[in-house]
Amino acid sequence: MTEVLMVVNGAAYCSDVTYNAVRLAVTLAKRDTVDVTVFLMGDGVTAAISGQQTPDGYYKLDRMLGGVARAGGRLLCCGTCLDARGIGEAMLLPGARRSSMEELADVTLAADKVLVF
Repeated sequence: MTEVLMVVNGAAYCSDVTYNAVRLAVTLAKRDTVDVTVFLMGDGVTAAISGQQTPDGYYKLDRMLGGVARAGGRLLCCGTCLDARGIGEAMLLPGARRSSMEELADVTLAADKVLVF
């Protein structure tokens, strides 16, 4: 099993960077030989807010990230970053949870590959 850690810093809808990171996370999570952890930090935590309202035809990152969780991937959100943005755990999509720098350090050391977006 290949352990992949993806650290996503970018805002949910500011550029295509976060969108492409989530696309890759979903694709990797579907592979039987890959264990994916997505750590959202900085403005990246906004991608894990449940029930996002976006214009028709626009991608919905919360739904896409839900695909990572449904495929067995982990969705971790920086607690400090959540607090700074006034985002409570009740606002997070199912499968996403509050995390910490300590846990990020642990998953970083355990990962075979670390990708930063």
